[in-house]
Amino acid sequence: MAHMAVSVLAILLASCALAAASFDDEFDITWGDGRGKITNNGQLLTLGLDKVSGSGFQSKHEYLFGKIDMQLKLVPGNSAGTVTAYYLSSQGPTHDEIDFEFLGNVTGEPYTLHTNVFTQGQGQREQQFRLWFDPTNDFHTYSILWNPKHIIFMVDDMPIRDFKNLEGKGIAFPKNQPMRLYSSLWNADDWATQGGRIKTDWSHAPFSASYRGFKADACVVTVGGRPRCGASVGTEVAPGTGAAGEWYNQELDLTRQQRMRWVQSNYMIYNYCTDPKRVAKGVPAECSM
Repeated sequence: MAHMAVSVLAILLASCALAAASFDDEFDITWGDGRGKITNNGQLLTLGLDKVSGSGFQSKHEYLFGKIDMQLKLVPGNSAGTVTAYYLSSQGPTHDEIDFEFLGNVTGEPYTLHTNVFTQGQGQREQQFRLWFDPTNDFHTYSILWNPKHIIFMVDDMPIRDFKNLEGKGIAFPKNQPMRLYSSLWNADDWATQGGRIKTDWSHAPFSASYRGFKADACVVTVGGRPRCGASVGTEVAPGTGAAGEWYNQELDLTRQQRMRWVQSNYMIYNYCTDPKRVAKGVPAECSM
């Protein structure tokens, strides 16, 4: 009976680890003077943008590897000029960063999903996509799987990009700098929509983006700097052990590689590896591998 009770407790703890976390517990709204709000008992966060200011938030924790899920519902209608950014980043001139950015558009025209990876302060690894749905009608899940071998971007569990660890070929990979999760809604009409030709129409303000369903199966960095994996179930282990979760060694199997290639073939609209202007100057080394 005691063994059964322990087993039930373990199952309950595991379930809690997978449940959506409270925004009150996991995030701080860091700017926006009240334009960012947490409601619904910590289960919904909204960011606002008007002509005076945008808004943003950041995670209370830093992560060193993990699988991060967030459900977003983007600015509806005429969102031209607006950018909703959702990304992991460390700090400093040699920072690492893993970016989702959603570039708004005029009513009836599709959003652009912009992705980028920075390693040791160096970015310019942009890939851009259209989405196969309207991201303003409902919530959709945008995920970052970051482990020692891969950074995989996913939309509703569909992989769209896989940035691989090619350190053996002399290409830097984010693996040593803990990162926080950030998000912001801001005005970028000097470049965001059609190269800056379409400006923000402030008659549609305030603009709003919504967040729910945050989950982090990750290694959380403690005050002493040690990563604590499986934090939701109270274990404290080094990265790479079983308690870190399946994500730690996860990569795309053949089926998911095919799905990613399908997305890239049908919905990718820009790839830094094939940009003629970049190619003329010599493509980054990872593009030929």
